[in-house]
Amino acid sequence: MSQFAGRTALVTGAGSGIGRAMALELAKDGASVMCADIDEQGAQSTARQVEDLGANSGALGLDVADTEALRAALHKTADEMGGLHILMNNAGVGANRGWPTTIDINLSAVYHGMAIACPMMAASGGGAIVNTASIAGLNALVRPNSFADDPAMLESVSAYVGAKHGVVGITKQFAVAYASQGVRVNALCPGYIVTPMTAPAREREGGVEFLESLHPAGRLGEPEEVAAAAAFLASDAASFINGVALPVDGGYSAR
Repeated sequence: MSQFAGRTALVTGAGSGIGRAMALELAKDGASVMCADIDEQGAQSTARQVEDLGANSGALGLDVADTEALRAALHKTADEMGGLHILMNNAGVGANRGWPTTIDINLSAVYHGMAIACPMMAASGGGAIVNTASIAGLNALVRPNSFADDPAMLESVSAYVGAKHGVVGITKQFAVAYASQGVRVNALCPGYIVTPMTAPAREREGGVEFLESLHPAGRLGEPEEVAAAAAFLASDAASFINGVALPVDGGYSAR
């Protein structure tokens, strides 16, 4: 039997990149998947791919910074798809949106996702949450020298690093708070992955070579590699793993 048979997942940021790969990875292993994204057409496209794999799916437009919309999405998933067993708290923005927006989406929305989903899961027998943090949640980001004296870039990168460090911290806090109620909460810390979010950095002259040089593996990661780790953390195979921030980074954080 598929390991997620009979379980339902909500994946935020499912319209592309890591979120899309997460949705497909869960579907391959039997989960029903609600695909949510601020890009509703992207979410619908992912949902169709989930259906092509033979899994039940749904799609909705969602701005995770809207807490009431996030609450409605979580309850809609539970009500219409047979429960809420897995939350991939994945939606986020890159380091180019300024302080307020970056904190709202990359940190506050992750907090509200857990604050709403954990009690729901606890009341129905347990579940698993995987938050998408970043290597920026474990380390400062190394930037090209040309960015060093750019105050706007420093603000944006600081907001991103601060938010992702915060995700690692609140992951641990919720893991401790809900462990006795059967809810596990873990985080992933991806390195630079080939997704639309990293496209601006990759498209700069020398960008790919610079980013590859930061990873001892000598390459960038693929969304499917992150999704495989996320599915593991959500699975029963990880039943005694709680409150971790798992690097999926080709050795970036081991330097």
